[in-house]
Amino acid sequence: MMPVASPSRLRRVATLGAAVLFAVTLQGCATRQNPDPIESWNRQVFAFNESLDANVLRPVATGYNQVTPEPVRNSVRNVFNNIRDVWSTVNLFLQGRFRDGTVSVMRVTINTTLGLGGLVDWATPMRLDRPNEDFGQTLGVWGVKPGAYIVWPVLGPSTLRDSVSIPGDLYFSASTFGETEAVTFGLVGLQLVSVRAGLLGATGLLDDVALDKYAFTRDAYLQRRQNLIYEGNPPEDDEPADDPEGAAPAPEAASASADGSASAPAPGPAPSAPAKP
Repeated sequence: MMPVASPSRLRRVATLGAAVLFAVTLQGCATRQNPDPIESWNRQVFAFNESLDANVLRPVATGYNQVTPEPVRNSVRNVFNNIRDVWSTVNLFLQGRFRDGTVSVMRVTINTTLGLGGLVDWATPMRLDRPNEDFGQTLGVWGVKPGAYIVWPVLGPSTLRDSVSIPGDLYFSASTFGETEAVTFGLVGLQLVSVRAGLLGATGLLDDVALDKYAFTRDAYLQRRQNLIYEGNPPEDDEPADDPEGAAPAPEAASASADGSASAPAPGPAPSAPAKP
């Protein structure tokens, strides 16, 4: 059973929700011809995230991989993924995908009970695949356009539509178990390092192939989000307008919210977050 959220954590989520609502007022700024109307600001935040990643997150994640046995790393990742699966399940039902939602309920139930709170992922070998849904995808299924591309500090790439999902992504994350501020920040930090450790290989690939890392990450993120919303088959008129001809497929490292986000969220600087797979 999920513990009741503490008042302090609810206040943090409410504050972030207010920031998201303020950002949504920029929705009209984005057009098909210019999905990135605040590119100058986004590039500054992207540079901050890259610096934070290079100087803090990547070294810590590398050390985490070196000193933590693989079974322990897998168990930590499984627990965080199991919490996120609850949020994915909610969104499957909101999207009207009742069969997939039922399968996801079975997955969460098995991993929470037989898997000792998610430490062991028994559901995947049973072919109960992990969902990858958030409220941003749900809004996309409902017909809401993505709006302007935006890069959030630490959380990484998003859109105005996907930003509405951030409070839910954070609620169904490691912070769920935090009874005090110190415990909450410690768990969130552990989740961030765990996600970042899983992306170390993808980071090298992104550094090698991208001449303009910001533009590559943006285009890959927008393309991937469309593919998720339309389950891999987006209509041609909904494809990102500025997607360059022959652009490389979207790597996992470019998703914000890293799964276990980006969808996240996924959180973390590019290649990100939380989150919002």
